[in-house]
Formats: sequence, structure tokens, C-alpha cells
Amino acid sequence: MMISTRFFDRDVVSVARDLIGATLVVDGTVGGTIVETEAYDQQDPASHSFKGATARNAAMFGEPGRAYVYRSYGIHWCLNFVCEAPGNASAVLIRAIEPTLGLDAMAARRGLADIRKLCAGPGRLTQALGITGAQNGCRLDAPPFRLEPAGASPQIVAGPRIGITKGADTPWRFGLAGSSYLSGRFPVDTRPGNP
Repeated sequence: MMISTRFFDRDVVSVARDLIGATLVVDGTVGGTIVETEAYDQQDPASHSFKGATARNAAMFGEPGRAYVYRSYGIHWCLNFVCEAPGNASAVLIRAIEPTLGLDAMAARRGLADIRKLCAGPGRLTQALGITGAQNGCRLDAPPFRLEPAGASPQIVAGPRIGITKGADTPWRFGLAGSSYLSGRFPVDTRPGNP
């Protein structure tokens, strides 16, 4: 069963939470379980859409269920999923996945073998999955993407977003509790055996 574009036509925070545990596959060859996301909306000073539409962020203002891919600091690509009605300019940043499909291909793209670091962070994730600006604006319910819903109700942790200076205290970062594949720790470490 695939996630339809209707899934994204609702508030961005709910979508960001509900993506935890979903499966993301690219080109039918690489992918894994989404374990970390961050939500951004147009009223958020940390969002690319905060100051209005530009050529760079145009996909954010479009139809829900599309990819918004941009280059961060001119170094690496970041993958976002557009949410809410057109014009609302909300998106979920995919921060990390637990790689499960195409491990050899992802390791070759990243030049490393540590499975925990293959997709732990938005830049690492896009490099491992082969995501570039070519996927900007692509539908998420059609090739090269395949999204499948979480099989069970995962335990989710929430906390402030990371890697930003504006709106950093907004608790719109979500993660799979106990995952070893997150890009960074949450304020409360919920892994078994940790206080």
C-alpha cells in the first residue's frame, strides 16, 4: 500500500509525526524507514517560505504530496515533502532514515560502510539515496519515489529542531524512539537502558 498525496493535504506537524516509521524508496533500489523529520510552515521564521515565494522555494507553494529539494549552503541537497493546501508553503524535512534497501549502493555513494551514518542527516540521506535538484517538484506517489505507511504505531519523541538559528526552540522535530539512525540526540534519550 502506498501513501497517497491526500496524506500530505493536512497540517504539517501532523504529517511530520505520521511519517515516522513510514518507508521511503527511491528508484526502486534504495531506501529505508523514516526515523526523523522536522516540520516547517510559512509563519515560521526558520522556513524558506517565511519571506514569500521565490524561484528556489516555488515547490513549497504548490500541490501537497510533492518533493521540495534544495541545496543547503551550496553543499548538499535536502529532501522535503510539501504539505497542506497550495499556497500554504509548508513542508516536512526528511532528516534521517534507517537504511534497509540497497545498502551497498548507498555505501558506495557515501564512501563509507557504517550503516548508522549512511542516512543520519539530511545531506547524508540525499547523497545515499541519489536525490538531487532533478527531483524537485516530483510527485511522491509516483516514480522515482515510493512511500509506504508505517506498519505499526511507532513510539515517537519530539524536541526542538537542529541546525537552524531562527525558531530553533519550536518542538517540531520528531524521531523514532530508541533509533540508532537519528542525526542527533533528542533532549531526553529514550533508548533502552538510558535514564
